Amino acid sequence: MTFKKEFWALLSIFLLPIGLGTLFFYLNPTYFSQNTVNYGELITPVIVTEKSDLDIKGDASLQGVWTLAYVTDSCDSLCNQAIADVKTIRTLINMDMRRIQRMLITNDGSAPSVEDEKLILASITSDKLLGQLSRLPENSIFLIDPIGNFMLYYDPKDINIKFVLKDLKRLLKYSRIG
Repeated sequence: MTFKKEFWALLSIFLLPIGLGTLFFYLNPTYFSQNTVNYGELITPVIVTEKSDLDIKGDASLQGVWTLAYVTDSCDSLCNQAIADVKTIRTLINMDMRRIQRMLITNDGSAPSVEDEKLILASITSDKLLGQLSRLPENSIFLIDPIGNFMLYYDPKDINIKFVLKDLKRLLKYSRIG
């Protein structure tokens, strides 16, 4: 008789946590998607780009390196401030700054008023990409992964550089690519 009691006790010790975890997951499915540790807004689903979607000036590419991109219709004073913020973020990332490049993506191909040789200029050539970006807030700062996916964005009007740095440091710590 004691063998049956021990068997059921052992079985419940192993199966009860699995059952309770599964029950919690199905009764509260939004818990895991609402509680994230990032400060930027995740883009779901990610916006996948192709080489023909952007006209990138020079020999730069989205492949193999993380990209902080500011996307706007044309470059104005808000654009210049956002570019300065992106430059500050890249500088403050310190040793990992070689893993991040900066990009300005405009619809009209305009350039910032301040000359910056490290800033990559690009313009949108695809209506598909323009449509996907239009559903997100205007004049956002985007994080593009090393395979060219728009995955995270920040609103430049109330951007906190410390939070962006925390996101980037965490991302670069766990990323094997870029």
